[in-house]
Amino acid sequence: MHDDEFSSAAAHDSAAAIWAPLRPFIAAEARLATRAARKPWTAALYEFLRFGVKRAYACLFGGIAVALMLLTWKFYPAHAPLARYDFLFFCMLAVQAMLLALRLETWEEAKVILVYHLVGTAMELFKTATGSWIYPEPSLIRLGGVPLFSGFMYSCIGSYLCRVWRLFDFRFNNHPPRRWLIGLSMVIYLNFFLDHYGFDLRLVLFVVSALLIGPATVHFRVWRVHRSMPLLLGLLLVSLFIWLSENIGTLTRVWLYPQQEHGWAMVPPAKLGSWFLLLIISYTLVSLINRPSGMEVREEGAIAQQPEREAA
Repeated sequence: MHDDEFSSAAAHDSAAAIWAPLRPFIAAEARLATRAARKPWTAALYEFLRFGVKRAYACLFGGIAVALMLLTWKFYPAHAPLARYDFLFFCMLAVQAMLLALRLETWEEAKVILVYHLVGTAMELFKTATGSWIYPEPSLIRLGGVPLFSGFMYSCIGSYLCRVWRLFDFRFNNHPPRRWLIGLSMVIYLNFFLDHYGFDLRLVLFVVSALLIGPATVHFRVWRVHRSMPLLLGLLLVSLFIWLSENIGTLTRVWLYPQQEHGWAMVPPAKLGSWFLLLIISYTLVSLINRPSGMEVREEGAIAQQPEREAA
């Protein structure tokens, strides 16, 4: 396919094309791609910029959540009739509704995000009851010590994985069977409760995760061709960004760990491990609606070569 044909197809097939206000920008981007493809260095620069824009677009839900935490921390009135946590709840609910209304997320993706929201909220109820962390401000829309907006923090992760999978047209080599991922995820989730009773299997779970996911390679299309990286490395990098966002969350006093109640301190790097394990649960849920496809898939103990399909 010639570069101008590819650009035209990309503009036509773009998920954003269904939103009329973006169509002029999509057409302009297609023209820019055609010009950038003429020289190797401009093509490389364009692909790098395209990667950044796609990643930012995938982070839309999470980026809005972080922005709201920062803005309400600095500017939300202390004596407002509506508590800050309740304001955040309604804001995040509106954002989710907007993404669905504009078809920037599908209903299938929303169902998976909702499941992860509920899974996260259930764990929050247990963890706050045992003193692992607290939500220091009052609110009306809450269950026990957990304001209900907190579930949207988990939704942000699910939303990101759904969107990045679709935007980068993920394909895989040596993807682990999903039934094994489901089993691993169930044990991970159970361990978040058992570790309070002296049964912490975290080190074992890290080893099993590395053995299961380590052989897998994810192929992602930024522009015209698929690049690749180890799936395990990708999950570790996402965990790092979640940990950085958690530091913003505690800095803005949305939630606090016991050692932060009398003054903010960085969240210990050891929490990266917890986020990595939680991310596996989220990834497993997303894989249930986005069947791993592409180069080669190991499913239910078999290895099958998948025909390469035209990128969306």
